[in-house]
Amino acid sequence: MPCVSLRGIVFDFDGVIANSEPLHFEGYRKVLEEQGVRLSEPDYYERYLGFDDAGAFAAIARDQSLSWSDNQVAALVERKADILEELESQRSVLFPGAAAAIKRLAADGPLAIASGALRAEILRTLDREDLRRYFALIVAAEDTSESKPSPAPYLRAVERLAAVATGSSDPAGYVAIEDSHWGLESARAAGLKTVAVTHTYAAAELSADLTVANLDDLTWRRLSALTDIV
Repeated sequence: MPCVSLRGIVFDFDGVIANSEPLHFEGYRKVLEEQGVRLSEPDYYERYLGFDDAGAFAAIARDQSLSWSDNQVAALVERKADILEELESQRSVLFPGAAAAIKRLAADGPLAIASGALRAEILRTLDREDLRRYFALIVAAEDTSESKPSPAPYLRAVERLAAVATGSSDPAGYVAIEDSHWGLESARAAGLKTVAVTHTYAAAELSADLTVANLDDLTWRRLSALTDIV
């Protein structure tokens, strides 16, 4: 059986690159409060963090026995995006070491993002931090009909990386970097090797091929060890 080498790295965004989950919670909380719905912080992290915005509002509606239409959910998503942009303007949202890790890894091979965040939110942060140029492509919430834990975002990322950068559509040659069990489930189902970073959840709550406390120690060589299997 031939050796599989590391072709590319696919990052989740919120919770891995951007420490924006507290801002997302605040955005959801404010929007829902305007609708007379209470969302606690434990409920957000335990039940809704893995969804994209539309999926989270739909799940909250089901759990609260609310009958929001698709148009109402879309309006809530738009309102939350406005709140998030305002919150982000007040601070840098990058995790410590994230920018250095991105630059270090991009020097050795192609990087991508597969995220349930809206494209505008991702690009706003990357542009503010001058990091967009380090990513070959971005798969955002608008790019797949299903969000994590579906494998669709990672399958799309591998497909597009094969087309624009690597020439290989074998998911075993790619590594996903995630912070939640929803994201890790998505990546595993798509066939990628997985790295869990404990920015959001404790190591005991995550199952991955490699678990790290932060992005500081990740190198192309270390991640290649996950895919270089004969």
